[in-house]
Amino acid sequence: MDDLCLVLQDLTKNFGGLVAVDHVNLEICLRERRAIIGPNGAGKTTLFNLICGEIPSSGGKITHLGKDVTRLPVHRRTALGIVRTFQVTN
Repeated sequence: MDDLCLVLQDLTKNFGGLVAVDHVNLEICLRERRAIIGPNGAGKTTLFNLICGEIPSSGGKITHLGKDVTRLPVHRRTALGIVRTFQVTN
């Protein structure tokens, strides 16, 4: 698809014996919005940290606009427009 913006292929994160993100596959097209929902401890924050580069993946691939960004550092991903914001509670 020509309008694919972000693709996760078998994205995985292990912390020792704990599998926090287990082979996640996701395709997001340009101008598309998706929601990641689940209970506490389901791996939502870990998934976002993997996408923005805050933590390295244990396996899988992240592609942005057709370019493999899996091993790019945070500042390089930010320059491409892959960034996260934090919830303000006050």
